[in-house]
Amino acid sequence: MQSTTPRILTHLAKLMGTKVKAGKLTIPKKYGQGYFAGFIFNPSIRMMLFNYQLHKSITIENPEFEQDASRMILFKFQHVFPHHTSTQHPFQRMPSVLIGTSRVKTDAVIPIGTSTAAINIEMDADYLKAILTPSGPSSVVQGLLENMQPLFFEQMIYPAMQQIVDEIINVPVEDVFQLFFLRVKAEELVCRLLIELEKREEQQLYPVNTHDIKSIYKIKESILLQLDTPPVINDLAAVANMSPTKLKRLFKQVFGDSIFSYYQAFRMKEAARLLKEENLTVSDVGYRLGFINLSHFSRVFMEHIGMKPKQYSKSGI
Repeated sequence: MQSTTPRILTHLAKLMGTKVKAGKLTIPKKYGQGYFAGFIFNPSIRMMLFNYQLHKSITIENPEFEQDASRMILFKFQHVFPHHTSTQHPFQRMPSVLIGTSRVKTDAVIPIGTSTAAINIEMDADYLKAILTPSGPSSVVQGLLENMQPLFFEQMIYPAMQQIVDEIINVPVEDVFQLFFLRVKAEELVCRLLIELEKREEQQLYPVNTHDIKSIYKIKESILLQLDTPPVINDLAAVANMSPTKLKRLFKQVFGDSIFSYYQAFRMKEAARLLKEENLTVSDVGYRLGFINLSHFSRVFMEHIGMKPKQYSKSGI
């Protein structure tokens, strides 16, 4: 009978001088606080939960690296635990999912940072293909199911997905039902995610490498830290060391939106935050975010948030 505990969890427990109980490793105080949890539901699905803070980072070999390495798709749900402390910018802490085919992984060794709050679900591509109706899925979903080239995507987490995450984290379940309950929730979570990915419009997918991914995220960070300055493609391409065409193509493929649309969406999220959390006036927010014409700011805000800034600031939303 196959063990339901991932070997990496047992490896960590031995390293820390403790034991795994009911799929959960509680971190000893001398190493930090929090926990790791892991479950192998069947050969096609496994899940790891990370919610911890360590006094120092560690690096360990991954005993699962060779096992099914060529078939598993990774779904990493990050920033999904409530009350997890972080020094990152608010937009860097927004709940999102990172999706990578097996070809993009480099997990022979795993760096375990000092602070993580995430849920990793690994699912066999053939298993997914077998349970999805073959009625012409989008190129993004099809690329994942084929699992034949290195692909990487990020998707924001919407309330329906966050609700499932909350059930995985918070709903108490008797031991006899634990694996059944968590497997169903893992499948439901991936299903919700694939429904969102199915909406993407890419007609052709391009393979990515680790350097590409790092460059794209460098551009994302640059955009989000300068919301008062509209992005200039040629300047960003120089930073990424890519042609403007390649940058635009890969950015849209990874995030599902063009550079300017992505920037504008987060710009309006920041506007909404400033209006609500910092109680700034509409004009202060508009000027802080680089708008010269407040009527233009109001129109853009309305398009993204669904109401005018002044109305939003007075609402209970």
